[in-house]
Amino acid sequence: MQPHGAIFLALPHLGPVLLWLLTRHQTSGWDDSPKKPPWCPPHKVLLAGWITIYFVMGYASYLVWKDLGGGFGRPLALPLGLYAVKLAVSWAALILFFGAHTHGLALLHLLLLYGLVVSTALIWHPINKLAALLLLPYLAWLTVTASIAYRLWRDSLCPDHQPQPMGEKND
Repeated sequence: MQPHGAIFLALPHLGPVLLWLLTRHQTSGWDDSPKKPPWCPPHKVLLAGWITIYFVMGYASYLVWKDLGGGFGRPLALPLGLYAVKLAVSWAALILFFGAHTHGLALLHLLLLYGLVVSTALIWHPINKLAALLLLPYLAWLTVTASIAYRLWRDSLCPDHQPQPMGEKND
């Protein structure tokens, strides 16, 4: 891997690192909420999942960049431009989910992200098949994250849908 590869691996982490620096005192204990779905992975698992996904995305973008000859010429405009938009929407979803706790807006961004990831994979496939395939785990991870965001959003709007402990009745 060329030295440029390290930049491609690190770039996706810029948004989450900035989010952490700005909200590290606000996000502690968010996953201890009674509204959190019982099947939701612990905070550390979510964090590890996002870190892994961002490394894989960075490597995939490096493969596309390398196969198109490097540099930043016209052939890279669409494949890496779409990737940059996808990355910005991903960062916005993280801010909405973890920073602002607006799960409905985060869910909308995650659904938009589905389309962007699929579009990116389709654009990347003729350039580098491995890079396109490396985006598939991202779609799986978005499914988990969108499910959590949906559940938190739904429960905030409809408290009657929240699961009750055994033996308690909802009046």
